[in-house]
Amino acid sequence: MLAFQKFQHQMAAHLRDPHHTRRPPGVPGRRMRVYSELLFNNVCGFLDSCFPVSRQLLGEARWRRLCRTFYRDWPSHTPWFREIPREFVRYLSEHHIAQPLPVWLADLARYEWAELAVDVMDVAPPAHDPQGDMMLSSVCLNPARVDVVSAWPVHRIGPDWQPRQAEPTFLVVFRNAQLDVQFAEINAVTAHVLGLLDQGLSGQQALAQLATDMKHPDPQALQGFGQELLTSLHEQGVLLGTRT
Repeated sequence: MLAFQKFQHQMAAHLRDPHHTRRPPGVPGRRMRVYSELLFNNVCGFLDSCFPVSRQLLGEARWRRLCRTFYRDWPSHTPWFREIPREFVRYLSEHHIAQPLPVWLADLARYEWAELAVDVMDVAPPAHDPQGDMMLSSVCLNPARVDVVSAWPVHRIGPDWQPRQAEPTFLVVFRNAQLDVQFAEINAVTAHVLGLLDQGLSGQQALAQLATDMKHPDPQALQGFGQELLTSLHEQGVLLGTRT
């Protein structure tokens, strides 16, 4: 390993864990402390702003300790600061964390991240007809959205209430025409319909496939249910109309 590469590795190791890893030789301690705190505080700033509920529920000391272990242990592979919250969600979901945490924290963090992701999502609505017949034509879904499937009712978790038992929850987090981030609570059937519509199907095609998947005894009855469902999702802004 070249000398400068060795220095970079030593410096990176020290920055990640300044309390247990020696700083590189020749680097003034005071300057390194300033730089180390600057980097850590920058990371914490992104996490604090994206996960306010998680932070509040853990309390400042536990939250800061969790941020520190993420900063120290998680091998992020993105150069973008804006991707830090998504890496944090991956850390909570995939990494063994020694610190005891609420069992629903990873799901809550993903829901909080989804709100930020939708807010800054760089997408534009595709060409569509807002008045088109969604039962007969391919449905256009709002591209500024994240579907959240959780074992916990994450949208209800807060300082006044935390769940004791799992409760499967399906949410659509989306940005409406006024550029406001909204969410819609749906059920497993609706989530399945949205997945089928995402494949470019018409409402009738999606509902016919749903009937097959569910082994429904009366597929025609689902068509009537589907018309009301599509209308409701369109009014909320989850569906934009038909593709053109």
